[in-house]
Amino acid sequence: MEHITLENVIDRGLASRGYIKETEVRMLTVEAMPDTGAWTLVINEETRQKLGLDIKGSSESTLADGKTSTYPMTEPVEIRWKDRSIALPAVVVSEAQDVLLGALALEGMDLIVDPVRRQLAGAHGDQPLHVLY
Repeated sequence: MEHITLENVIDRGLASRGYIKETEVRMLTVEAMPDTGAWTLVINEETRQKLGLDIKGSSESTLADGKTSTYPMTEPVEIRWKDRSIALPAVVVSEAQDVLLGALALEGMDLIVDPVRRQLAGAHGDQPLHVLY
């Protein structure tokens, strides 16, 4: 498990424009399980509500137990780990016990799962890789 910070991207934009106070930006630090089988961030309903994330669609997904269902997708949430970050939508699985840090988040922050140390590590060392398009 790794500690990550989740932040409401809309709140951050409103705060940077002076519409809300900095202290009103909703964020949580949670323990997350890196999961290369998940495609994006997976959170439960309680986490979605604490962050104040709106539902913006749905996605058909298959869980590790083989259950396939349509799950709500949120607006983007900023995911931060150490000095790296990415904003992605989250899949809301109400019964999820753990926050799952999926492949898009790992790739977007240039992270790999180090199986020997059982922790996240930079794919290209300690400095985040910045890809220019």
